[in-house]
Amino acid sequence: MNYRQFLDSLKTGKLKTVYLFYGEEQYMMDYALKSLKEEFIQESFETLNYIAIEGEEASFERVLNACETLPFMSKKKIVVIKDLPVLTGKKDAQAAGIVDDATLAEYLLELDNYIILVFIVKNKDVNKSNRVYKSISKVGDVVEFHRLKGKELNLWVESRFKAYKRKISNANINYIIQQSQYNGYVSEKTLYDMENEIIKICNYVQINGEVTKDIIDNIMAKTLEMNVFNLLNEISNKRGENAIRLFNEMYMSNKPVLFMLNMIVRQLMNMLQYKIYKEKGYSNKDMLEMMKLSEFEFRKVANQSSNFTITQLENAMKFCLHTDESIKFNFIDERLAMEMLITKLCYKI
Repeated sequence: MNYRQFLDSLKTGKLKTVYLFYGEEQYMMDYALKSLKEEFIQESFETLNYIAIEGEEASFERVLNACETLPFMSKKKIVVIKDLPVLTGKKDAQAAGIVDDATLAEYLLELDNYIILVFIVKNKDVNKSNRVYKSISKVGDVVEFHRLKGKELNLWVESRFKAYKRKISNANINYIIQQSQYNGYVSEKTLYDMENEIIKICNYVQINGEVTKDIIDNIMAKTLEMNVFNLLNEISNKRGENAIRLFNEMYMSNKPVLFMLNMIVRQLMNMLQYKIYKEKGYSNKDMLEMMKLSEFEFRKVANQSSNFTITQLENAMKFCLHTDESIKFNFIDERLAMEMLITKLCYKI
């Protein structure tokens, strides 16, 4: 079950006694839990009808006491257990809380319908071989909160601007998603980060006003990946002065030099891989699948690689390797080393 299906079941009132929420997207997990609370829990009785327990403190006795107490002035009582060790796969699960997970697993099969027991694991993986997980799957539902993609992500961004009473075109929704690098390589961006950027933009625009590309560029923070894309774009077009300026802006923002270098190397490797695959006759669809890039990143790689030959990209990789060694062995100041590298990439390959 995904989060949309859970929200649909909440609207229809067809709820189970036990759920497992897990996944990477904490924002949607928190939203689902908030929606559940708003449906059944009155704020004045929240302390009686809503109980949250940390997983490492969740002894069976404590869970039993929380679930066996009837709701007060409410149809349902909600009990939340966060990061239960036997579900997160911790080896010390027995010592960390539940002494006998078999007892808990058996108890889940007998829950009364006035209880909604929600286990939360803020991780993309759970221990599916555990008896507690199997009991949840048998009488309840497992709800995965994956990172949003494609149309789903576009609709979420659009809904946030509507909630703040700002207008935005589909093109600029896509632009915000691209600039955020929410689905970028090893991205740690969350919907909470996206929400913060949206709030910043909305604070700049009047109610019912239009969000433009210029406003997005002026307000939205650039990710390191986006800055590296822009840096490589200047390098590929032999605009050395602009490239060094962009690097120094990142450097003055305290971006780690070796991480910047690693991102440049990765981009060069992607371009080299793209050129080799293209030379072998692969289609763009096949290359996109083999390279495991987002469509936006793939388009960037394809466009930038057109300004380089395979030999030039191989030479660029050698320059990067030499720069990496110079920095790690303190042969040269890291900032100067990167400026020299950028100059070589612009004018000597």
